Formats: sequence, structure tokens, C-alpha cells
Amino acid sequence: MAALRRLTQYPPRGMAISTLHTSSCASAKQHYKMLVLGGGSGGISMSARMKRMMGAENVAVVEPSEMHYYQPIWTLVGAGAKTVASSGRSTASVMPSGVKWVKSKVQEINPDTNTVRTDDGTEISYEYLLVALGLQLHYEKIKGLPEGFEHPKIGSNYSVQTVEKTWKALQNFKEGNAVFTFPNTPVKCAGAPQKIMYLSDAFLRKTGKREKANIIYNTSLPVLFGIKKYADSLWDIVKQRDLQVNLRQNLIEVRADKQEAVFENLDKPGETKVIEYEMLHVTPPMGPNSVIKGSPLADEAGWLDVDKDNLQHKRYPNVFGIGDCTNLPTAKTAAAVAAQTAILNRTISKILKNEKPDKKYDGYTSCPLVTSYNTVILAEFDYNGQPLETFPINQAKERRIMYHMKADLMPHLYWHGLLRGLWGGPGPYRKLLHLGMK
Repeated sequence: MAALRRLTQYPPRGMAISTLHTSSCASAKQHYKMLVLGGGSGGISMSARMKRMMGAENVAVVEPSEMHYYQPIWTLVGAGAKTVASSGRSTASVMPSGVKWVKSKVQEINPDTNTVRTDDGTEISYEYLLVALGLQLHYEKIKGLPEGFEHPKIGSNYSVQTVEKTWKALQNFKEGNAVFTFPNTPVKCAGAPQKIMYLSDAFLRKTGKREKANIIYNTSLPVLFGIKKYADSLWDIVKQRDLQVNLRQNLIEVRADKQEAVFENLDKPGETKVIEYEMLHVTPPMGPNSVIKGSPLADEAGWLDVDKDNLQHKRYPNVFGIGDCTNLPTAKTAAAVAAQTAILNRTISKILKNEKPDKKYDGYTSCPLVTSYNTVILAEFDYNGQPLETFPINQAKERRIMYHMKADLMPHLYWHGLLRGLWGGPGPYRKLLHLGMK
């Protein structure tokens, strides 16, 4: 259970846990034309593109983790439809060949001196910086966590250390409340907290336990889903399947020894409600990477402050950002990263030529809302919350073909396309459809 205790400081991509500074005398200075911070989906996909643009010897990636995970599949791992082993590959196997892998954590970013310091004291200088550090999970902001994960009946699909506990809790469910939560913070993959609810409902029906289950979704949001077209369809599913949705309810404490979850009513601060559970799925509070938050690169909230059109930093023109660490006003998903890669690639190519960026990111993001073991509602939308759909069908309807795309096709495209810088771009599904019609 020691691994569960470490969730208190479970780091995002390439981030240092410690805030202590070590001497740069520990090792010689290094310099790269393009330094990429973070080896997640954004960092690896862009380093592959930068290798082709600048040459492998001019690119380095700072990433401490030995393993790289395709996190979107954890929804299905938590429901027993996929294995956790299938979600991971070694970082060495996805790192573009010839690109320097700096196996360290980022300690400090100094954009005024064009340097980055790692936790082993190495100082790395750069000509251009690409920040892809992701966001940080904060289980510790819920009283009773992360130590509560040492008890059964509680899991979380947001960490490789707890996702299998979700499946065990679901398998061992007998009768009572199955509770699913959404925190009062920005989150990555905002549909995931309710996807596991729909899958749990399907599993309990399949195993004959549904009549003894009361399924509860407590969300801090004032809506079920942010885009009305898809929210309307989800409300229909909620009613059809007798799922209880409570809006503006925020999880503030878990009493794992008593199997109790405590929620605060956000519309009536201070008013709390205790719910006993037989199964609890926790979506943790999330926040900006602390290294970014403590640097001049951050906005007032701590996120990487980039231009929403071209992903170039607003104050440091040789700095760029991608993915969950940025303040781009769109949902934080892998599909958003895929859409951002081609825009950012174009932006950087123009900057290298001393030209102005000429392509704009429209905020495209996608959330395949898994509603059962064989159906998905494919939500796609832009900065304005307007549907930005790929297929000539009503995507607000549950479809089997979309489930197979989510469960089978997308992982393949992720490992063999996106991470190699070969797939993505504005509306990545549109590109996929175009390729399929050729």
C-alpha cells in the first residue's frame, strides 16, 4: 500500500515532487535547440515532429517516468473491459529514436535565462522550449485520501495505482449505494467520471445485481455535461436507467473505514451530507503543475499562459505549450492534444522562419462518452461549446461503431500514429475519416 500513500504527491509528466533546489554544479550544462518538458502524449508527439523539423540531435525530452500510459483506456480498465497492462509501454519504446531522453524531473524553469534545472542539479539551456507537463492530481485535498485507498470498495480511474481497485470494487459489489464523483476543479477528460457510472450500471445489470444497487452521481457542476446537445441525450439515459444525479455536490471527505462519503452543497456552503457506499469511485481535484505555477510562465491561476489561437506563450515568444498544462479554454483530452499538434507544428515552423503563425486552433476537443460495454456517444466541440462533428450522423445517439473506435481503433492510432507525429491535426477524426475514404 506504500504506492497508494505516494498518491499524495503523484506527479504529472516531467514534474518534480521536491521544491528544494540543488546545485547546478552537479553536472555539466547541456544545450538544445528544442527542449521538450514532459513525455506524455503532447510531449512525445511533438518531439517526433520536432525531430523531423530540426534533427534528432537538436531535440531533448525531460521525463522521469519509465512507463508511458495511454490514459483514456483506463475508463475501460476500471470496468474490466481492458487490462492495465495493455495501457502502458516503456518510455524508451515511445521516445523518438535519436532524441535525447533526460530521465529527470523538472525542478525549475527560468524563461528569462532560457534555462531549465532538473532535480539532479543539471542545468539545461534551450533556444526554444515546449512545455507539455500535464496537470497534477490532488487526492490529498479530500480528507481521508489517499490513505483511504488502502480500504476495499473504493477506486479511481485517474491513477494507474488505483484503477484496478475500481474494477475490484465493482466485482465485489453486493447491494447498496454505488457512488461516483466529479470535483470542483478543472479536470482532464471531463466525461470520464460519468463513463464509469454507465459501465457500472451495465455490469450490475449483467450480473443480476442492479435491483439491489442505488447508483448515485454527485457532481460539483451545475450541468450533467457542458455541451447541451450531448447533455440532453445523457439525461435521457440517466432517466431510462434509473440513475440518480445530484448537481453542485462536491466530495470533501472519505471515511473509508466506515464506508462513508461526505459531500458539500456548493449552493449552500457549509451544508454537508453523508452517504454510505458499497462502492465509491473518486475523481480527484486537479490543478496546474507546481513547476509552472511557480514560474513566470504561469497565468494568475497557475496554468501555462499561451495564445489560444497558435499555442505560443503570450510573453515569451520562444516558449510554446500543449495539452493539459495550458490555459486553453477547452476540455483537456487526448483528442485535443491530437488536434493541437499540427497547429503547434505549423506555429513553430513559422517562428523558425521569422514569420507570423498563420493557422488557428479552434479549440477542437472530443470526449467519447462510453455509455455501456458496446455503445458510445461521440461528443466533439470547439472553444464556443458548439458541436464540431466529424461524421454525417447524429453523434448524440449511442452507437456501437463509436465504441469500437474508442476501444480498439484509437489505442492503435495513439501508439502508432499520434506518438510518432503521424496522426492528428485540426479535427483528428476528420482526418481519419478522410484517410478511410481514400
